[in-house]
Amino acid sequence: MTRIHSAIIDGESIDGTGDPVPVVDPATEEVLAEIPDAGDALVDRTVASARAAFERGEWRDMSVAGRQQVLRDCADAVEAAADEIADLECANTGIPYSQVRDRQVGRAANNFRFFADYIGQMTAELYEQDPNYLTYVRREPVGVAALISPWNSPITLGSMKVASAIAFGNSCVLKPAEQAPLALSRLVEVIQSAGLPQGVVNLLNGNGATTGDRLVRHPDIDCVSFTGGTETGRRIMATAGENLKPSIMELGGKSANIIFEDADFEQALDGALIGIFTNNGQQCLAGSRILVQRSIAGRFLDAFVERARAIRVGSPRDAATEVGPLASRRHYEHVMSFVPETDKDGAKLLTGGKRADGFDRGFYFDPTIALVESNEDRLCQDEIFGPFASVMVFDTVEEAYAIANRSRFGLVGYVWSQNIATVMEAQEKISAGTIWCNTPMMRELRAPFGGFRESGVGAEGGQAAEAFYMHQKTVSIPRKPLSLTKLGMGDAE
Repeated sequence: MTRIHSAIIDGESIDGTGDPVPVVDPATEEVLAEIPDAGDALVDRTVASARAAFERGEWRDMSVAGRQQVLRDCADAVEAAADEIADLECANTGIPYSQVRDRQVGRAANNFRFFADYIGQMTAELYEQDPNYLTYVRREPVGVAALISPWNSPITLGSMKVASAIAFGNSCVLKPAEQAPLALSRLVEVIQSAGLPQGVVNLLNGNGATTGDRLVRHPDIDCVSFTGGTETGRRIMATAGENLKPSIMELGGKSANIIFEDADFEQALDGALIGIFTNNGQQCLAGSRILVQRSIAGRFLDAFVERARAIRVGSPRDAATEVGPLASRRHYEHVMSFVPETDKDGAKLLTGGKRADGFDRGFYFDPTIALVESNEDRLCQDEIFGPFASVMVFDTVEEAYAIANRSRFGLVGYVWSQNIATVMEAQEKISAGTIWCNTPMMRELRAPFGGFRESGVGAEGGQAAEAFYMHQKTVSIPRKPLSLTKLGMGDAE
């Protein structure tokens, strides 16, 4: 059984006294670890450590060059432990090892390098329009950040939160999702050796409803960043709001992937498969509503179904595996609950909709495609969050945009067309925080990543992170001695 602790405080691993939280291997259903829930006392101690680190100022007041070097050393430490981190992430999440090792751990290291570079290029505003004053804007770290990461891509998204929070001089407490804490816990351990002062990065493990709630409510937390489900995000944002603490919420999605008749067919086909089936289909930015123009719909559906049936479902440790198990029994049951919808209101199951063949244990779900007539169908409106595509056929571009935008979510959108005029119109008409044109899932860390409507509040990425993790302080200084009104002097000359 993997050894993991309830908290890392000042670089020290500590066990709590709460009820054990089991961590399960989704490929085998075996218990990998049992972590005592951190509980209130450890939450308070962890936040106190982060607050003390911030007030000491060793990290907050360190030169930009000094912080840059530590962030780069964090990246090196992650890369040095890449095999171990990838093993833990693969075992804990069921994401194929090849995807974790080749992309996600590399992205985790790059998150630290990116923000090291970013803080070296920051600028400040100076206003000289007033002839009597110079006014400039000073930026200062906000303090202690509570960072709550999801279970579907913990190492990538959790490291992004840590790197962006500390790059600007803050301290933080990272709370991984209780289902998937293993790799992130190890990451926090390895970066302690990179020169971070004690208390700058602390970690808490435990249930969201207890440990997570206590963390968000803590009066010494200055801001909250959460990635996860929309309903959980509502509760966290409401709790943070009680203390008037700003929050970033990166939440759910039900994104439209629009394939026009003039698209590069093979590119669009590959992009649609990547957009819904990578990461075991468990990604908020999945292109889960695939809209295909009628003139190419038959050809596309034949090819899409054929390719989906050929996807290699297997152990995440097998190098040939393309789709592994879903993350937990509870989530497997959630995804499976949508299968009956494929036989209602004109919907039609084209492939999948069942447990993957050849597995007696593990949460393996066959890549699934349903043809849907109405965008009002639950298959098109609710986030399934698995390898489950809903396909609709449209006739006109106006119809495509109307379908795409009729959703309570608005995280991303995909557009496939070789006509630049169509692409430019589509990126304007689709209501979502990110639009990918003729490419799936390109992530530019300098650009904001956030959603509209129920997909979130705020954004992550370069300038968006700077704005969230730093206070703005306006400073005005006279250019020359001022003649001020002398209140209380009466008629004295």
